[in-house]
Amino acid sequence: MKAVKTKPRPGRTAGRSAGPAARSGSGGGAPTPRPLMRVGCGADAHPLRPGRRLVLGGVEIPSPRGLSGHSDADVLSHAVCDALLGALALDDMGTRFPDSDESLRGRSSLWFLQEVAREVRGLGFEIVNVDAVILAEAPRLQPHVATMRKAVAQALAIGVDRVSIKAKRLEGLGAVGRQEGIMAQAIALLAAEDR
Repeated sequence: MKAVKTKPRPGRTAGRSAGPAARSGSGGGAPTPRPLMRVGCGADAHPLRPGRRLVLGGVEIPSPRGLSGHSDADVLSHAVCDALLGALALDDMGTRFPDSDESLRGRSSLWFLQEVAREVRGLGFEIVNVDAVILAEAPRLQPHVATMRKAVAQALAIGVDRVSIKAKRLEGLGAVGRQEGIMAQAIALLAAEDR
């Protein structure tokens, strides 16, 4: 039986996504056309522990417990970072900023946002918008959302009108509903800069 050869779809190389390596031609196939838009999603979760600060979107929230982690464990900022990295098919937060790196212990996650945004722009993309949701049973986060939006927008060097953050409760469902931890999810849209 004769093998059927298929042509890759426009904007893709066979068997590979059109990430930075594919665009540069170093992915093993022919260079692909530069996509105009890229979208990525990210998620993060950390357990709540006594004696820790609760930081979300770079904002410290009054709470008897905070999120446990190597850095400040800011799940919102981490989810946004992973969304931006995912849009460009780059390594995720855990790979780029491992918890084995002692220089990152206790570091503000706004620094991670700044670093990732700098890399996004270095690869010729601009951040169109970010949309995120925080899943937490307590404390009440709605009064802090506007401040979080400003902090995330400033770290990404974009207008606050490009950052959406929502806070939702899980009504007692699962580990988050039992107040064992907090989770965040985010999506990001990038556009290729005119060159």
